[in-house]
Amino acid sequence: MNTLRVKIAVLLVIAIVSVMALMTFVLFLLLGPPPRSGRALDIAAKQVALVSELAEKSPDSVRLRPEPRGHPYSRTTDALREKLRDRGYDLDVVVTHSRRWRPGSLAVWIPLEDKGWFPMPITRLPPQGVPWWGLLRWLFLITVGATAVAVFASSRMVRPLVFLENAVESVGPDGMMSELPEKGPAEVRATARALNSLSARLKRAMESRMRLVAAAGHDMRTPITRMRLRAEFVSDEEEREKWLNDIDELERIADSAILLVREETGAEAPERIQLDDLVENICTELKQQDFDVTLAATHPVNVFAGRLKLNRALRNLIINAATHGVRARVGVGGDGTNAMVTIEDDGPGIPEEVLGQVFEPFFRADPARRQNIPGAGLGLTIAHEIVTRAGGSIQIVNRPGGGLLQTVFLPEVREPEADTDSA
Repeated sequence: MNTLRVKIAVLLVIAIVSVMALMTFVLFLLLGPPPRSGRALDIAAKQVALVSELAEKSPDSVRLRPEPRGHPYSRTTDALREKLRDRGYDLDVVVTHSRRWRPGSLAVWIPLEDKGWFPMPITRLPPQGVPWWGLLRWLFLITVGATAVAVFASSRMVRPLVFLENAVESVGPDGMMSELPEKGPAEVRATARALNSLSARLKRAMESRMRLVAAAGHDMRTPITRMRLRAEFVSDEEEREKWLNDIDELERIADSAILLVREETGAEAPERIQLDDLVENICTELKQQDFDVTLAATHPVNVFAGRLKLNRALRNLIINAATHGVRARVGVGGDGTNAMVTIEDDGPGIPEEVLGQVFEPFFRADPARRQNIPGAGLGLTIAHEIVTRAGGSIQIVNRPGGGLLQTVFLPEVREPEADTDSA
């Protein structure tokens, strides 16, 4: 947004300065340069002629200098000499800048034969010829003023865009946007009103979807129970076993759907968690349940999240690696900004073309696994939902040597530094 503001300001400055420079050039072409201060030079020439005559008559009454002092002005000097010659005075006067009198004044040095130079103060004359330095100063002032106006105008122009940017950044991990204040210019108020209405509609739609999924999962329990009772009366043992397996899978799907809704709508108070201890406890419990899980190197790191939810997310990921990937190797570390949990397995991996779909509900890399490995296909979805709401992310990639590498990133909470000055 700052880049857009700068671009608008630069364009405005270029446009204003270009127009003013073009107008000034056109005025010079139409009106010509300012007059060569003819009247002022006439008055100065009269004064110089008069003083020269008086000094010639009584040279002892004036204080002479051996040479002119100060910075000479050649154009003004030539113009004044020409005016004096027009009046019949052939005087090689010299006009210089004078600091003897008031600041900015000029001095005309009048030669008195071989006796020296007599200084005479005169008022500052207009510049002779085209005043290029004056024009440059004029354009500089225009540029400064145009820059101030352009910065103010660009800030006003991008304010609605800044408002939209802040509104997008306020969207939380749950996809909800906080209510925006409906104040400011008419355009900003209208934008805030539209965004608030959109946020409210999205919230209602998401809540309706969650209620629908929860109701469907809950209502499935009754027919599943009836189907289980009827399956018990199937005389063929092999057929009965198939029916019961299918019913178990339906029940897992219903339970997972209800659990997913709870994760999206439930509110567990976050707390400070030592992640390496939590992962170690999970690995110990899964080993006791005969999962092939190995705890690799761990480093103490802390995160801020809901303990039960984070426990469920990490369990789902580790179980997924230990079942689909034969065995799981888990490590915990951090880089000073993010805490990281790495989970490696030795499974077949996931085809690259479907790797981006792993967090979709009911996703299976190989549909043929449905009969061999139980599950509803919502474990990764639930884990992704929990980690995302905690401000983290999950990255899943295929390992070069085979298998998957799952990496969980969570914002690390640094330990408070000890007060070394308290002693």
